[in-house]
Amino acid sequence: MSSTATAEAPGSSDPDLRPAPPERPVPAALALLAAGLAVVALSAVHLTQGTSAVGALDLLRIAFGGDDQDAARVLVASRLPRLLAGVAVGVALGIAGAVLQSLARNPLASPDTLAINAGAHLAVVLSAAFGFSLAAGVPFLGGMATLSVAFFGGLAAAGLVLLLSAGGASGPTRLILAGAAIALALNALTMLFLVLKEQETVGLFAWGSGSLVQIDLTAVTQTAPVIALAVAACFLLGHRLDILALGDDTASVLGVPVRRTRLAATLLAVLLATSAVTLAGPIGFVGLCAPAIVRLLGSRIPRLHRHRLLFPLAGLTGVVVVLAADVAVRAALGGQAGVDIPTGVVTTIAGALLLVWLARGYRGSGPARQRPAAHAGTVRGGRAVALVLVALSALVVAALAAGMLLGDTGVLTGDIVNWMRERTGPALTFVLDQRYPRVLAALLAGAALAVAGAAVQAVCRNPLAEPGLLGITAGAGVGAVALITLVPLAGAWTLSAVAGGCAVLTFAAVYGLAWRAGLDSDRLVLIGIGVWMGGNALITFLIVAFDPWNTAKALTWLSGSTYGRTPAHLLPVAVALVVLVPVIALAHRELDVLALDDDTPRVLGIRLERTRLVVLGAAALLTATAVAAVGVIGFVGLVAPHMARALVGGRHSRVIPVAALLGALLISLADTLGRTVIAPAQIPAGLLTAMVGTPYFVWLLWRTRAAAAR
Repeated sequence: MSSTATAEAPGSSDPDLRPAPPERPVPAALALLAAGLAVVALSAVHLTQGTSAVGALDLLRIAFGGDDQDAARVLVASRLPRLLAGVAVGVALGIAGAVLQSLARNPLASPDTLAINAGAHLAVVLSAAFGFSLAAGVPFLGGMATLSVAFFGGLAAAGLVLLLSAGGASGPTRLILAGAAIALALNALTMLFLVLKEQETVGLFAWGSGSLVQIDLTAVTQTAPVIALAVAACFLLGHRLDILALGDDTASVLGVPVRRTRLAATLLAVLLATSAVTLAGPIGFVGLCAPAIVRLLGSRIPRLHRHRLLFPLAGLTGVVVVLAADVAVRAALGGQAGVDIPTGVVTTIAGALLLVWLARGYRGSGPARQRPAAHAGTVRGGRAVALVLVALSALVVAALAAGMLLGDTGVLTGDIVNWMRERTGPALTFVLDQRYPRVLAALLAGAALAVAGAAVQAVCRNPLAEPGLLGITAGAGVGAVALITLVPLAGAWTLSAVAGGCAVLTFAAVYGLAWRAGLDSDRLVLIGIGVWMGGNALITFLIVAFDPWNTAKALTWLSGSTYGRTPAHLLPVAVALVVLVPVIALAHRELDVLALDDDTPRVLGIRLERTRLVVLGAAALLTATAVAAVGVIGFVGLVAPHMARALVGGRHSRVIPVAALLGALLISLADTLGRTVIAPAQIPAGLLTAMVGTPYFVWLLWRTRAAAAR
């Protein structure tokens, strides 16, 4: 197998900045001892924290034979199960991440980036929604049935991601993009069942970010043997994995059964990751952080490339990461915060920061870095383009009419005419007064997201990019959720201003972090995805920390919905379209040239960086106003520009208006269907667009798979 592009440590590209090799390497035994002592110290602190008044002195009295029954019950029923769950999860995820990184030869591979956690999470939610009982906000995971379901869910997700990314050999960008897309689709399905099965899945929203809360030792005692057996099997495969690291051809010559070894290791990694999800929910990025931290110490620890040394260090580091996050939450916010705030939120934020740091060291253009080319059968004639515009405009008008006619209460065309003339009765007037802001919000937000996506794809020269994957959507979402959570009476203009400001700041941060002697589009996408994941974790933190009883609002916002829109919410996105779309459209010639390479614009006298900043800044503001209007809706900025290029070619003077119409049409149809198919219940538009957009994204990845492998 050919070598894989990997992320480098920041600064490694400059020989003068490379640190000198240490004179005295750290012995492996000393490293293991230090990690073990860190685990013991954190465990001791961890046991002293909680919601009860039982403190360290009470626990010491029990340890030395004291007869404090209350303290003993607290220890056995609550604190010890939580500690053991943290240890089991840390070991499982740390070793699973190390195995996956070795198999993919990619330092960014982990149960999160391969969507294993998302697949297992969906399986657990399905189990809870269709039969498993709940206790204390945490699903009761008795028996091995749920673990089996979670295992197959995680395995299917990982298999699909590895298939689309050529086994991870096509570089970090493609692996992360494939994993992010599959995870987004699976999370959309999970959100759908959380919305539709609200009673059966109550408490699962916070648990879905990874919570160590346990009601007794049952779940730990059932899952720990599985984890122990899987860890032992990984150690047995350690020598084969050492040889496999030399390359598939070399390993075959040396007698290693490559396919069987890869299959066995993949199954073990998935089993470890899904066991952790079954026990404590999807605690994010531990599988990325732990082995990455250990590998960063590779220059100081001899023989760290040997997996039988790497595995115990990665497992112990995983325990340190999990326990440190849990201890930090309760130390900073109190014992009750350990119940309310998922540990996975903290680990995800830390993991997102590590992903950004690793991505900053990434050099070179990967296979995903290419011009967003038009479809082979593109229509290019001016008359045909005009016909496409006319046809799409007619479809948008039809979608507008359908949105007004359909919903939980059906109306007739004549009713709409009478309503416009103010001749309808109170009931129909109320229905249509509530409906038209939703219909217009969907149309305007769809157009804004589509134009923003076309701009981002052109500037990044990445056909798989969209505003959400650059962190812009998450930044706008953090600002908007923070405002509506902390200042619930804030107006629509204030909401749009805060969302827009946060989106621009997020874009500036992503752009600045990606800049390293020039802008590399792969680096920009990797950093953007890290910021996107971290932003989503911050949104969850804001909701569960400050408004934990209003998860319906959180689900509605994160799923993307027009519910409760008023005319005041429409004006900011309308103004943004009127002001910013012309800015992007006037730069259509520059975008055509930017989509080629970095050299041609300079030869033609185009100010490359100024154009990038103006266009991406406009895209960020368009995305922010759309998010403020309808919440987080993904994939429209990806799908609409692709469909536009397939219809009218790659010239942005044509792509921009066609993409705007297609984006408006997509979200309008998704919103109308979501309000109609299960009325009076509703499916958020963002869930439908994610489920429609994901197959398209998967098809794009599959279509370019052969080129990526080369």
